[in-house]
Amino acid sequence: MTVALLIIDVQHALCSGEYEAFEFKRVIERINVVSKKMREAGALVVLIQHEAPSGPLQYGTEGWSLAAGLDVQSADIYVRKTAPDSFHNTDLQSILKARGVKSLAICGLQSEFCVDTTTRKALALGYPVTLVADAHSTRSNSVLSAAQITAHHNETLANIKSYGPRVAVVPSSEITVHA
Repeated sequence: MTVALLIIDVQHALCSGEYEAFEFKRVIERINVVSKKMREAGALVVLIQHEAPSGPLQYGTEGWSLAAGLDVQSADIYVRKTAPDSFHNTDLQSILKARGVKSLAICGLQSEFCVDTTTRKALALGYPVTLVADAHSTRSNSVLSAAQITAHHNETLANIKSYGPRVAVVPSSEITVHA
């Protein structure tokens, strides 16, 4: 299998309380649909967790743990990160290379931070990306609603041409996995 699914930062602190992502339950349901398709096709599923030295995403805290309802399996790979770029100072790239991964599907939280940054870095590293259009989210800010931010990133990332590899924005129901 040459594709991997990156599930970014679907963590308790980002799915509850002050930092709760817009429609996070819907996002988790759609991530579970895609991860099931990936696993059934033999693809690698990578669960990425952001951590900070203090605050709601401090390593080992309830906030840092994966969100309730997210389907995880024993064969999944876990990557801890400290920056919006899931490749920065992590072993993600070496994991993907060791498994022969040639393309990525990306979903998770938050659209304008870790999903965006990881997608752009993946392109820079030569990976074509399928961004799961309805399986990433964020919080509203003082300028845009969360739905607008997600829609903006779907549009923007799909139009990046300068890296060579491209982003295909595909709804979860239309994701197909080829062995």
